[in-house]
Amino acid sequence: MTTAQQEPQPRTEPVRVLRAQEQETTQRALRDVMAQFATGITVLTARGKMAHAMTANAFTSVSLDPPMVLCCVARTARMHETILDARGFGVSVLSSEQESVARYFASKGRPAGMSQFDRVDWFPGRHTGVPLLTGSLAWLECELKEVYEGGDHSIFLGIVRSASHASGQALLFVGGGFHQHGPPAAKSA
Repeated sequence: MTTAQQEPQPRTEPVRVLRAQEQETTQRALRDVMAQFATGITVLTARGKMAHAMTANAFTSVSLDPPMVLCCVARTARMHETILDARGFGVSVLSSEQESVARYFASKGRPAGMSQFDRVDWFPGRHTGVPLLTGSLAWLECELKEVYEGGDHSIFLGIVRSASHASGQALLFVGGGFHQHGPPAAKSA
C-alpha cells in the first residue's frame, strides 16, 4: 500500500476543551467576523397552533433539484416550536424599503399569534396559507423536510413548494446595521 492509499490515522493528541473565558472570546470574535459578512434580511413565518414570524438572516439556498432552502433558528426562540408544529415555513425576502418591518419582527414587544400581522400588509401563501409580506422582493413557501442540530440553533431544511419574486433593492445587514443594495447597473451598449 502506498502512502496515498493508507487509511487515515486516528488523532492521537487530546482535544482541548475551551475554558469559559476562551469560549466567550471565541464567540465575540466569531460575532465580529460575521458582522463583516453582508446578508440579506428575511422574515420567516409559520402557522402552527399559533402563528409566528421573526426577522432572520440565517437563510440560504441548498439545492435546485429538488428545490430546497434552509434557515437556522435558535432552539429557545418561539419560532422554533412554531416551525416544528407547522411542519413548514414561509420566507419573505425584504426590500430596502422594509427596514421598519425587519425591526418590527425582531422586537419582542409585538402581539402574539395572527395579531402581530395586523400592522403589516400581507397575503396568504397559495399552498400553505402562511403569511407572506407585501412589498418584499421575493417569497417562498416551504415544507419542512429535515431538522438538524447546529449548536444552540436548529437547521431547518425546507422543500420549496412555491417561489415568486418582484424587483427592487434589497435590505442588507452588515457591520451591525441595515443597508440598501440595488441590482447591478445596466451596461450601456
